[in-house]
Amino acid sequence: MYTTEIKIRVRYGETDRMGYVYYGNYAEYFEVARVEALRNLGFSYRKLEDEGIMLPVLNYAVKYLKPAFYDDELTIKVTIPEIPMARIRFEYEIYNEKDELITVADTMLVFIDRKLNKPCPAPDDFTEALKKFFIR
Repeated sequence: MYTTEIKIRVRYGETDRMGYVYYGNYAEYFEVARVEALRNLGFSYRKLEDEGIMLPVLNYAVKYLKPAFYDDELTIKVTIPEIPMARIRFEYEIYNEKDELITVADTMLVFIDRKLNKPCPAPDDFTEALKKFFIR
């Protein structure tokens, strides 16, 4: 499996009146983490889009265990648990500065051929870059 981590600091505007990170902002945190995970792998959304591949989200599930607060530095662990075919799954864990697990989530995205507007296989160079993380 492929795993990487990124850090995000909670900004004031991302919190609600209780001082908690507003639940809707987590989707953006996961998107940032997902984009950086691909970048760390040597790919970018831009490269995929330039090659005519789109990656819309098919589903998104999240479980909030504890709140995050203004100015917390969050560590987001991103995992791609299997080599993708026409779909790619991302799993996320968010940890606060005390290293407490505060949120878990997953998303499923679909590789779409932009010209045909239909699902297509993950690009070969993408799956090749991932394979080294799955060799046992």
